[in-house]
Amino acid sequence: MTQTPTRPTVRRRPTMVDVARRADVSLKTVSRVVNDEPVGQELVGRVLAAIAELGFRRNDIARNLRSRQLNATVGLLIEEIANPFYATIASVAAEIAAAHGTMLITASSEEDPERERALLQDFTQRRVDGLLVVPAGLDHSFLRREVELGMPVVFLDRPPQGLQADAVLLDNRGGSHAGVSALLDEGHRRVGLLLGAPSVPTMRERLAGARAALDAAGVEPDESLIRERLIAPEEAGRAVAALLDLPEPPTAFFCANNRLTVGALQELHRRGSDAALVGFDDFELAHLMPRPLTVVAYDTRELARVATERLFQRVAGDDTPPSTTVLPTRLLKRGLA
Repeated sequence: MTQTPTRPTVRRRPTMVDVARRADVSLKTVSRVVNDEPVGQELVGRVLAAIAELGFRRNDIARNLRSRQLNATVGLLIEEIANPFYATIASVAAEIAAAHGTMLITASSEEDPERERALLQDFTQRRVDGLLVVPAGLDHSFLRREVELGMPVVFLDRPPQGLQADAVLLDNRGGSHAGVSALLDEGHRRVGLLLGAPSVPTMRERLAGARAALDAAGVEPDESLIRERLIAPEEAGRAVAALLDLPEPPTAFFCANNRLTVGALQELHRRGSDAALVGFDDFELAHLMPRPLTVVAYDTRELARVATERLFQRVAGDDTPPSTTVLPTRLLKRGLA
């Protein structure tokens, strides 16, 4: 486990008192504007200008609170609730939140950056005490002001982009390096690489690890054996089929996530191919596959635990610099054969 600190800028959230001072009006006037009660247009303009300048947000859940007490809620944004990986993260986060007397609110971005942005902004408007985020987008700078104003945010699985915040990640480069190295150690020299979108940080790291393993073994990477921008298992299956139809097909495959591994397994089984297979991520029933394969495994519960505990440290007042924690991976033999 490694940690890399960076330096944050932390300020308190603006209050209605701050808005009143900036607009040079009474607190009662600010309250009326915020609650859409009748106020003269000139005063409304001054208050709204002060609100925009200060970044003030009304607490839609607990607007009756007049102290700085916590709301006892934290938000979790994941990509796909049906995926066992994210379901495990949600389960662990909920357990830890309950132990802290806090309710966990979970939402799914469905891997849509625009939906992710809208949901995170909704969380902040509801004044949750902190955010756990498995990001889908590539720009999280829209959260910068919230973080600067004291909103604790911890990212899981993928690092934030355009934002300094805590992150708990996997050793993606090391895991893929170990997986491809295992194939090379078995004598394979033509290894097909199946990856997702190259814009995703985890995919870039896993491709870099695979390339480093090839380089260390003195194997010149064959770009024709690399397939990127694969999402669904069906796409991985078609990629495997195309690679197996090459004049010199690969004798082994490395898949950069479990969905791609499943698609590759289906096509290899359909073809009756004995090509070796290593996949990043363990998956349900992998140990029952009717052929041998290797997975790059890690402890999903530990990933969620470390991130959630870090969030509650922040909620409790820890203002040390943001850090990145990297959790280890390991190779596991799967399959019945």
